Amino acid sequence: MHHWNGEQHEGRGAPFTLTNPATAATTGTYRLATADDVDEAVAAAKAAYPAFKALTPGERADLLLGLADELEARSEEIAALESQQTGKTIRLATEFDVPGSIDNARFFAGAARQLTGLSAGTYWEQSTSMIRREPLGVIGSIAPWNYPLQMAAWKILPAVAAGNTIVLKTSEMTPGTSLILAEAATAAGFPPGVINVIAGDGQDAGEALVTHPDVVMTSFTGSTPVGRRIMELAARKGARVHLELGGKAPLVVFADADIEAAARGAVAGSLINSGQDCTAATRAIVAAEHFDAFTDRVAELMAGVRLGDPSDPATDMGSLISLTHRDRVAAMVERAREAGATIRTGGQIPTRDHLGGDLPGDPESTAYYAPTLITGIDTDAEVWREEIFGPVLVAVPFDTDDEAIALANDTRYGLAASAWTRSTNRALRAAADIEAGCVWINEHIPIVSDMPHGGYKASGFGKDMSQYSFDEYTQIKHVFIDQHEDPHHAWQDTIFTT
Repeated sequence: MHHWNGEQHEGRGAPFTLTNPATAATTGTYRLATADDVDEAVAAAKAAYPAFKALTPGERADLLLGLADELEARSEEIAALESQQTGKTIRLATEFDVPGSIDNARFFAGAARQLTGLSAGTYWEQSTSMIRREPLGVIGSIAPWNYPLQMAAWKILPAVAAGNTIVLKTSEMTPGTSLILAEAATAAGFPPGVINVIAGDGQDAGEALVTHPDVVMTSFTGSTPVGRRIMELAARKGARVHLELGGKAPLVVFADADIEAAARGAVAGSLINSGQDCTAATRAIVAAEHFDAFTDRVAELMAGVRLGDPSDPATDMGSLISLTHRDRVAAMVERAREAGATIRTGGQIPTRDHLGGDLPGDPESTAYYAPTLITGIDTDAEVWREEIFGPVLVAVPFDTDDEAIALANDTRYGLAASAWTRSTNRALRAAADIEAGCVWINEHIPIVSDMPHGGYKASGFGKDMSQYSFDEYTQIKHVFIDQHEDPHHAWQDTIFTT
């Protein structure tokens, strides 16, 4: 269940059982990666680096195009496995995760040929300066369980497009599709050791990867506390980090908004991937005059969302990743209820006959949670402040635009946000004043390969996707070429005059 140096390997760690969280069925077992496995994978990446770095951008582009073709050829298999290992719906995997990852590969095939610096020029007398943009070396990346394939793509593709080699640690709970990506890369002709994928826990394999002396940069997507730990470990050896961390995205509905559009956007934006998305809409901030109409419509739409077997194309929302995570989400909602919040819809672990009896398996042993809308809370409430990472939306009213912007920014996070308005001035103000790495206007969630993704504040720094991601995976070298014919250079007179 691990792939390094172009081959599959068995880990040296403890046995781990894979479970479909939507059915509680066991889907496989394997041995976790250990620090020794990390050493072997990093050694393979280090050995592959000099030759891979020497490839032309066009040669790397051809490899990435081949990878895209390999993924496309296995797209149905990948989508089915992505749904099985995460509990997400087959619709989401088929229409969002897999095609998005294939598009990433094709985008970076093109972007690999556009790694440019400043044009050459004269900045000092009788000389030419130019910029070389060069790869870093061996990258160590750590990806989360919520989008295993897409997160692997976001980490691997820009790294190798820039000429680096990489060791990716995927979540121990969801290794399957990341390993298929590594297999597809080998089939596409990537040299052994360029793309390596291991699966293991953070404390053992993850920390071994971050602290490895041959890993020159770590890219991590996950929680803010773990991101801070990775920063601390990387700082001990002076290595770079790129962090995409948690989020608590506001969805601001101004007084002139299309309420139906905003309500539909709020439901889709809060329930995507069962709410297990750092950019998901979690805090609806709604003009007071429309608050009742908006929350009524959101509650109505949420109540109509069909939970069920994720492999059924008719299912709207699947399960959460695990029983442990389901219980964490349920506990946060219950604490809000006990504190006086109003649960407009949901707020429960669904029973077998919830929404037509379509839940597979025993509800107590599967990780479903009902779409939930909460109102009547203070802005110091846990559900307002902390990342829930489940299908839960909290809504509060506002009276003035200034208050709306202040509420949107009333969070330590700053990954994404949306604003809903028909006014150009309001849209531009929201885009400028909301502190987030992405601000959607009259939409919430679309992410495209061509545009950067990354956060402000405690949501981290650095960018995934787009040409901007190369800033994380390259280093800039100034090359100075002297063109004097006279060996005497005037500036040297400041040092000696003979």
